[in-house]
Order: sequence, then C-alpha cells, then structure tokens
Amino acid sequence: MVNRNYKDTIFRMLFSDRENLLSLYNAINGTSYDNPEELEIVTLENAIYMGMKNDLAFIIDTNLFLYEHQSTYTPNMPLRDLFYISAEYQKLVNQKSLYSSALQKIPAPNFIVFYNGMDKKEDRWENCLSEAYENLFGEPKLELKVVTLNINEGRNHELLEQCQTLREYAAYVALVRKYAKSMELEAAVEKAVDKCIHDGILEEFLQRNRAEVIAVSIFEYDKEEEERKLRKAEFEAGEQRGIQLRDREIAQSLAKKGMSAAEIADILEVSEKYVSEMVKMK
Repeated sequence: MVNRNYKDTIFRMLFSDRENLLSLYNAINGTSYDNPEELEIVTLENAIYMGMKNDLAFIIDTNLFLYEHQSTYTPNMPLRDLFYISAEYQKLVNQKSLYSSALQKIPAPNFIVFYNGMDKKEDRWENCLSEAYENLFGEPKLELKVVTLNINEGRNHELLEQCQTLREYAAYVALVRKYAKSMELEAAVEKAVDKCIHDGILEEFLQRNRAEVIAVSIFEYDKEEEERKLRKAEFEAGEQRGIQLRDREIAQSLAKKGMSAAEIADILEVSEKYVSEMVKMK
C-alpha cells in the first residue's frame, strides 16, 4: 500500500515535468510559450495540512498557479487552497518586510482542479470560498474561486486535444477503470500499463516508471472506490434519517388527533411497534 503523504499521484508525476506542465498551461490558457525555463515551479513539498498537499504550484508571467488533481469531488477546495496560497505567499515574502512603506508586490493567484472522478459529469464548474461562510451578509470580504475541469475521456474535448499528455493520461485512467470491472485491481492496472505501452500511450513514462505507476495506481483506485462507498453509505444513512423524521412528525401529529398506533401504521405502511417508537421520540 502506498502512503499518500510521501508518494506522488500519477498526475503529479506526469506534470512535474516542466515541458508537460507548460503544455498543460498553454492548453488551458490558449498561449504558446515554448521555453519551459520561463516556468518557475514553487510547489511546497512539505506543505501538508491534515494529510493533504498541493499537487503543483508554479509562477509564469508574474502569475501564480495552483494545480490540483482530484478523483473525488469536494466543495472544500477553496478553503484548502486558502491554506496553500497563504503558505506560498509566506515563502515568497519571507525575506521582505511587511512593515515597510513600500507596497510588497505578489503574483496574482489562479486555482485550478483537474477532476477525473465518476460522480460529477459537467465539463467545468466553479467553487467559491464564500459558499462556506455562515450568515454572510453582503459581499464577502475575502473570496477565493477555484475552477474545476473534468478531464475524463469525452469531457473538455478541446482541452484534451491541445495537451497530448493530459489526453493520454485520461486514456490510461479509463483503461484501468474498464479492466477493473472484470478482474482483480492489480491485474487490471498491469494490463492497462501494458496496453498503453503497446499503443504508444504514455509509453516512455510508463516504461521508465512502471513499478511506481502500478503501485500508485492501485492505491489511487482503491482510495477512490472506498471514498465512493463511504459517500454512498452517508447518503443512504441521511436518506433513512430523513424518512424517520418524516414518519415521526406524521405519527406524532396523528397520535395527538387521537388515532391509534394501528391506524397510523396502516397509513404509513409500517409496523405498530415502529409507530410506537416514532410517537415516543423527542
């Protein structure tokens, strides 16, 4: 089992390469930078908050970009990115005085998530930090917007066409999922790796990093499946709780009107014992 705190994701392994990262940046922004040296990687390797770390951070053309890969949707990315960007800015101005009369300039931030989970189907969406504020009145005094791009096969076609590495990564993930439906996960990952190498998909990368790619892929897929099962269980538990709350309100209301447990049970199509429990609940 791979320890997530110390192992990269496949996405991060691929795009830690400057040329691949520059190609991804160009595809998103419609630019044509051709010198990877213009891209300054500033990822904080040791910036881990509650087991989470930023995948990639870099500066280009006086802008700071935070790229994150997610296989499970979370609306909390703006809050997570707030911690990341604070750590980035602290590092960038560490040797400067914030008490001087001169304004300390900082690169403008941009937050992008690359999503390849199976739960959300949109090509693109935006989450805002202000969505997490309780009792917000008026305009938020602090805002942070995160754009998420769906990079599954069949989504954001133009983006995937513009970035070959991203397109091939999406194809690899799709193969793992396809094979995992009919065989053990380890065998599915190995078959996907072999198929990709045979077809020239991420060929050099997979040949060079075969053992680590297989180990990380198994961990990532396992984690994705476990989180999906957890969300399903949470939804079902919440749905059941909602049904119980509805039944309790109906049972207690009808009981106050003098109806018997048997009559209420007949209306709700449940047992009399269940009705008695609902009536007694506070």
